[in-house]
Amino acid sequence: MTVKSVLASKGHMVVSMTPNTSLKEAVDTLAKHKIGALVVCADDHSIEGIISERDIVRLIAEEGSSAFDHNLSQVMTRNVRVCHEEHTINEVMQIMTKHRFRHMPVEKDKKLIGIISIGDVVKARIEQVEKEADNIRQYIAMA
Repeated sequence: MTVKSVLASKGHMVVSMTPNTSLKEAVDTLAKHKIGALVVCADDHSIEGIISERDIVRLIAEEGSSAFDHNLSQVMTRNVRVCHEEHTINEVMQIMTKHRFRHMPVEKDKKLIGIISIGDVVKARIEQVEKEADNIRQYIAMA
């Protein structure tokens, strides 16, 4: 199963913000959309960074309420690991596990086209295993 097939079923919608967005606005947006990360993009939809709930919690632990005075450009993760439509779910799962993050932007021609979460990966993997089990049951029933 590929990232392309996951995006085909879940959609390409990504909540993103610009680097000059305030951290307060980003927190409000995360809560409003019930999501765990925001991709930070330039006006041309090129990926400049990402910020997650974990990043925000760590920043608040370090700086207290003054953390909300920052713009995303000051606090986002800049070296964003991205995947492409051709990546398999297993490849994405390995990257997420190795680097310990739960959201991975999907990029095509240097532009943001989607996002894959660990929940998407787990769901796709379960569907894959269930399909394999069904195929085995059918094979055994026909033998």
